[in-house]
Amino acid sequence: MNNLPQNYTVMFRFAASIGLLALLIGLGCQRQTPTAPVTPTEVVANFPNIRIDSSAGLFATGPCEPSIAISPVDSNIVVAGAILDRVYYSSNGGITWKKKTLTSPFGVYGDPVLLADAKGDFYYAHLSDPSGRSGGDPTWLDRIVVQKSTDNGVNWSPGTYAGLHHPKDQDKHWLAVDPRDNSIVMTWTEFDKYDSREPKDKSRILFARSSDGGKTWGDEASLSQLEGDCLDDDNTTEGAVPAIGPHGEIYVAWAYANKIYFDRSLDAGKTWLATDKIVADQPGGWTFDIPGIYRANGLPITATDLSQGPNRGTIYVNWCDQRHGTNDTDVWLAKSTDGGNTWSAPLRVNNDGAGNHQFFTWLAVDPVTGYLYVVFYDRRNHEDDKTDVYLAYSKDGGKTFVNAKISQSPFLPTKDVFFGDYNHLSVHNGRVRPIWTRLQDGKLSVWTALVRLK
Repeated sequence: MNNLPQNYTVMFRFAASIGLLALLIGLGCQRQTPTAPVTPTEVVANFPNIRIDSSAGLFATGPCEPSIAISPVDSNIVVAGAILDRVYYSSNGGITWKKKTLTSPFGVYGDPVLLADAKGDFYYAHLSDPSGRSGGDPTWLDRIVVQKSTDNGVNWSPGTYAGLHHPKDQDKHWLAVDPRDNSIVMTWTEFDKYDSREPKDKSRILFARSSDGGKTWGDEASLSQLEGDCLDDDNTTEGAVPAIGPHGEIYVAWAYANKIYFDRSLDAGKTWLATDKIVADQPGGWTFDIPGIYRANGLPITATDLSQGPNRGTIYVNWCDQRHGTNDTDVWLAKSTDGGNTWSAPLRVNNDGAGNHQFFTWLAVDPVTGYLYVVFYDRRNHEDDKTDVYLAYSKDGGKTFVNAKISQSPFLPTKDVFFGDYNHLSVHNGRVRPIWTRLQDGKLSVWTALVRLK
């Protein structure tokens, strides 16, 4: 979705490791259905927190909407990004970082998405602003731009693009890589006209693939049989995050009209299911209110197990919703072991008692160990809007989760400061790098934690 809320100016009108403690507590009991009891099980850990950036830039309150990627070739190489145009790179596993500004002839207008391919090259996908007028020109948001770095995030190509369907608007993209042939796939939302209230204007989920390392993009397809509105709300089709299966299967889930939908391709994106499948209900929809947050969402994340472990090939979908009430936002997981034909009942990932908010979730599956990791904001420890960051992990294919607080101190967000629409997470062979936004004294900053779990 567009990064910046509408009450900003026109420019912003929308919006190796050190001292690590091992996680030693065994896997905890977990509620298997929405109505089953919860047994709280929590690890007390002290993972070093690293502030990546807190400086003001084009976005005056500081960076937010961070994304991060670990190189599968050398896990000491980590690259991250934040809005609107920031790049961060580290050669020591995220202990120290260097920063630069990303530029492109197609413009750089936020929604950063980082991906590392099988060769260790990095991709940075973002929204466009070729005119540089940030909404004052019809070419704004006219395509999804992808830039590439072959030197660990130091230098970047000018970029290529997908989805140039003027005058339609292209928004909220995500990437995945097939490690077998290094092809890159991307999914996103296309709006006939962003924020239009006209019934004729619709939204849909689009797909594109690059088989040449991001030089060109082809095989574009429209995935969603049901089209949504253009209001960037519950009845808009959004949240398409692609994932790749062990044999190159392409899986995508997204949210629309109080449900999570799923599609797949078994031939590199040439053909898709005739009818989208439903993963789960999402009571209350994908937009909801969180006290102290300008806007919040529970958009789904799709991931697969590419390890050689017992759950290889399993598809997981992770999201948030308020099925237990507007004062009790929870993190959920469903999985499929038959290629997406059938799905498990939703499992609650956060294992606290009722009446707390957990939100802005992200899921990653370690391609080496097959362990699942879910990062999210959490208020179980506070009576007010103070917020911690938690990491939940599962060693048994998502049957049970252990929760660990990974932020070293809470922060207090306020609706006066736009907080972004997502956090992110990257994992490789036990090295876990979550990335999140924090608010302190009215200023935003981006952080990671140095986590390792074998």
